[in-house]
Amino acid sequence: MKAFIVEKNDNKEFSAGLQDIEIPKIEENEVLIKATYSSLNYKDALSSIGNPGVTRVFPHITGIDVAGTIEESKSDLFKTGDKVLVTGYDLGMNTNGGHSEYVKVPESWVVKIPSGLSDKEIMTYGTAGLTAALSVNELLNNGIKAGEVLVTGATGGVGSLAVAILSKLGFNVTAISGKEEKIDFLKSLGAKEVILRKEFDVENKRPMGSEKYDAVVDTVGGNILAEALKIIKYDGVATCCGLTSSFELNTNVFPFILRGVRLIGIDSVECKLDKKAAAWEKLANEFNVDVLDDLTTEINLEEIQEAYNNLLSGKSVGRYLVKL
Repeated sequence: MKAFIVEKNDNKEFSAGLQDIEIPKIEENEVLIKATYSSLNYKDALSSIGNPGVTRVFPHITGIDVAGTIEESKSDLFKTGDKVLVTGYDLGMNTNGGHSEYVKVPESWVVKIPSGLSDKEIMTYGTAGLTAALSVNELLNNGIKAGEVLVTGATGGVGSLAVAILSKLGFNVTAISGKEEKIDFLKSLGAKEVILRKEFDVENKRPMGSEKYDAVVDTVGGNILAEALKIIKYDGVATCCGLTSSFELNTNVFPFILRGVRLIGIDSVECKLDKKAAAWEKLANEFNVDVLDDLTTEINLEEIQEAYNNLLSGKSVGRYLVKL
């Protein structure tokens, strides 16, 4: 089978590219998926350059998402022919991932694809869509049913899908992006207003600002999240799922103790399977958006390296869908 493999040489240098390798053998409570689609995420790009916070086992196949059909099963939960997907857990980190024609995984990582979504559609969403859905769910579950929502990192995979979903649900969405040339793109997804990152990402010493947003969906962390917390309305909610700006958060307690603001972390990797399944059902129904084609660049295995370069240099927009 063909697979995109990252290797580490004796000088601790990394190289990556397409190779032909043996199809993996499954053991008890495992399944073999004949992959049809995968996607690219920032974590995949980090894995491709040997980032030790993501991957320590080499040689290694990247890809934290995959969808396809069960080719072989040694599981009581799944049978040959089942349409399934896997996102998160250790897939594509230290376990060989979805950028290959066949993928071996434990049964406990597998979810059946909901009716109403094809394997192509569900991988267009991928981990980014799952993370966006989990973020929006937290807003709804915490009483944010309408109003003004700020989305940071809005041209990225999670951010762009969050903009589209929130807009569909009737929220007034303000998007933050560093890409001035993508303002029209963000408005086409449903953003009512676009703020350039350079105008927002300005550190100030004020402990709080004027109340402006009912909620924030943050995908970048750092000072942008810190400043956003200062302008959330009373009893508002912020979700946080990323760190492309910074993993540090220099803030104060005033938004939390004077306005009752709640900051909720979003993890799509290790969250329980039933929570993932519920989010996928939402994406198949009320969260399903009609702008997926506008958000997506479809590539094949041979084009992954160039896409990784775009992700790591901040040049990517929307989602990369990998056809296998």
